[in-house]
Amino acid sequence: MQNRNPFCWVKKQMARSIYVSVSIMIYVLSQVSISNAYPIFAQKGYENPRETTGRIVCANCHLANKPVEIEVPQAVLPDTVFEAIVRIPYDMQLKQVLSNGKKGGLNVGAVLILPEGFELAPTDRISPELKEKIGNLSFQSYHPNKKNIIVIGPVPGQKYRGNCLSHSFP
Repeated sequence: MQNRNPFCWVKKQMARSIYVSVSIMIYVLSQVSISNAYPIFAQKGYENPRETTGRIVCANCHLANKPVEIEVPQAVLPDTVFEAIVRIPYDMQLKQVLSNGKKGGLNVGAVLILPEGFELAPTDRISPELKEKIGNLSFQSYHPNKKNIIVIGPVPGQKYRGNCLSHSFP
């Protein structure tokens, strides 16, 4: 007569369930999640960057609690090009995880909501001095129907600590 251990079946089932649980956990943790933090990515998730509560899409960002400094003219004449300077002061020692898994400098981005009627100035109306200030800064309209809402970045924070934009008022 063969002597069977009654707990053998239970041990095998527990081992299988632990194996399946660990496999599922590794799968879930290794998946790259979709980020809606950067303003450029928020365009796909939000029709309007400002919620009815007043909160904007940047509230999902790692810089959400940072103060923002903006310099704009006090008054603007019709059909003129002016500059707006946006600064996000933060500790330059802060690091973020880059796409290659290493630590690097923070990227910054912003959503600039101007009054109705304002929009980005056409490139042919921007002065050479202003073009030099703007450099290769990446920015665009938030939505084709909302020309007064501009998305800046994401760009390297150390290089673009103060972002200069050119706008026009019709």
